Amino acid sequence: MEIKMSDEMLSAVVPVIVYWVFSGIYELLGIYFVNHRLHPKGEENEKNAVSKLEVIKGVLTQQALQITILYLVTKVRVDDEKRGVPKPQPSLPVIALQWFIGMIVVDTVQYFGHRYLHANKFLYKHVHSTHHALVVPYVYGALYGHPLEGLFLDIIGSALAFLFSGMTPRTSIYFFSFSTIKGLDLHCALYFPWNPLQAFFPNNCAFHYTHHQIKGHKYNYAQPFFISWDKILGTYKEFTVEKREGGGFRVSLAKNQ
Repeated sequence: MEIKMSDEMLSAVVPVIVYWVFSGIYELLGIYFVNHRLHPKGEENEKNAVSKLEVIKGVLTQQALQITILYLVTKVRVDDEKRGVPKPQPSLPVIALQWFIGMIVVDTVQYFGHRYLHANKFLYKHVHSTHHALVVPYVYGALYGHPLEGLFLDIIGSALAFLFSGMTPRTSIYFFSFSTIKGLDLHCALYFPWNPLQAFFPNNCAFHYTHHQIKGHKYNYAQPFFISWDKILGTYKEFTVEKREGGGFRVSLAKNQ
């Protein structure tokens, strides 16, 4: 029996599948490439305030909500514009421009929303501190957080990127899959200088690792693509990546800046 899924449904479901597939890949890399870890093996179990089982439950809950909302957003817009007839794919230059716009929208929502969650003590305590229970980040904890944070920053941010960029549901499948992989790479805590996601994007796992450090909470809010807003608004903090005694790397915030 052949099962057919619309582009609208695929744009909501495929990134979730990508999330867990690439989480598994990064987990395997962490086993075999110990000398590329940003923290010693097992440290996430010692320092984090939430179990990995709870993290998995929290991520699955958010993804269920994500699938529902993103499917409805893409479905409603397509039905409104084309009465259910799939919108034709634009040229590659137009798609590239739509991707760039989508990246800017996602980064803007993430930066200002993320920064406000830190600035507002009530929201930090009752909402954003959930994500920072992961003092030592790991890959499949990328989406772990309070449901309200997931709704407003991740889900609504993605929906706005889709709407403002004008991308088709087919294009959004690839865009949201790439965005998912980029978010996973930020939290993977595996430093690979040859990794294109880390070599070509200054917003990489080392950059985001600084923010998860206790002293880094006031800096480096940007995610998942660029660091422009941090640079423009003065919240960027320099850091170093050095070889750690015993293997792996250590990320340290600059003492003076």
